[in-house]
Amino acid sequence: MPAQVTDSSRDGEASRRSFLNGFLGAALATLSGVVFYPVLRFLSPPRIPEAATNRVLAGTVGELAQAKWKIFAFGSEPGILIQTASGEFRAFSATCTHLSCTVQFDAGTKRIWCACHNGWFDLEGLNVAGPPPRPLARFVTNVVGSEIFVTRS
Repeated sequence: MPAQVTDSSRDGEASRRSFLNGFLGAALATLSGVVFYPVLRFLSPPRIPEAATNRVLAGTVGELAQAKWKIFAFGSEPGILIQTASGEFRAFSATCTHLSCTVQFDAGTKRIWCACHNGWFDLEGLNVAGPPPRPLARFVTNVVGSEIFVTRS
């Protein structure tokens, strides 16, 4: 004799099924959060606070005696400090105005060079060759004793 299916047994089966569906949904949501949260944190860079001051210590006179140039941190951006042939110190943003690569000083030509796309700037920060559309941002330099301070203008 077949077992009779009553409405109460169907209700129990339906409530168990809805409980299992809810439990599996919550487990999948938790697993997704555990997997994707670190990935999203990795893909979004941390907020770096901008320099609280407009003045930073870029280096010392002794540091520039040999190489005649140095990359320094100005908040979250790089800066470049150059000693000219006359002994004057000049500072610029070290971020190329073309595609934001970091520039460097080429002692042979006495110009600032961006290696990414062969962009050239003179010692005034003006773009003279290559694809950079604008000059480099220039900073004010002050020598106090043997320390060189750079200030945003």
